[in-house]
Amino acid sequence: MTDHVKTPDELAQEKRADEQSMQDATKLSSRLIYEVIRRDGEEELERPTRSLVWSGVAAGIMISFSVLGEAIFRTYLPDTPSSYLIENLGYSLGFLLVILGRMQLFTENTITTVLPFMVAPSRKMALQIGRLWAIVLTANVVGAFAIATVFAHTSAIPPELMPALMSLSEHAIGMPAGESFMRAIPAGILIAAIVWMLPQVENASFFVILVFTWLIAAGDFTHVVAGSVEMGLLAVTGILGFYDAVFGFFLPVLLGNIVGGTAIFTLMAWGQVRDEIGT
Repeated sequence: MTDHVKTPDELAQEKRADEQSMQDATKLSSRLIYEVIRRDGEEELERPTRSLVWSGVAAGIMISFSVLGEAIFRTYLPDTPSSYLIENLGYSLGFLLVILGRMQLFTENTITTVLPFMVAPSRKMALQIGRLWAIVLTANVVGAFAIATVFAHTSAIPPELMPALMSLSEHAIGMPAGESFMRAIPAGILIAAIVWMLPQVENASFFVILVFTWLIAAGDFTHVVAGSVEMGLLAVTGILGFYDAVFGFFLPVLLGNIVGGTAIFTLMAWGQVRDEIGT
């Protein structure tokens, strides 16, 4: 029996299959990661206002499970030196829900919506970014305050969790404004890094989000949306006044997250690909 001689078409098909296998096995370059995120950012900038509002409110509500997760671990874990590290795994729960659920989280937008602007800066796009940031941030805070009100004034959560919730909130909001700002910069960098890594680690996205959001909590860094749940809880219970909430926590953390996510990480990402991207 003679061996089968492959036809030119079969050889070409085999070559294409080999090339596809190599492409699938090859890591995405920085330029390709940038392009994936840039396209996502352009789609976000074109989304209708109503979609952004509902998605942002949902994110503000669901991020509360980060605070609630920490409170559950703090309440029921034994008081040991290692409990702090385990407790902070709870912080990842809300971020997993929001990021994997593709909801609008403000700190993600500090990188996704800015990358298209870096390629083709214009006044129109700057206004689009400002519009999206304003809508999403406002919606996130509305959602955070809504769920904080539910926590404080209904029986939605067991009463034994409230001491831990209040303790976590008082710690997060109790930092001086300058310290809150500085602690927000690493958090902004880490959230932007998650966004940057997700196109590359699609099958391991759960663990990337888990590890890096755990690091935010374990490092005692500050996040404006998750912190808004804690700020809201103290505000609706009458413990935190308007001035301290806005100028002592919210604005410093907001600016710190923007510095970390946009001024530092996004500019670094742009710097490594700018010569490879046609403008």
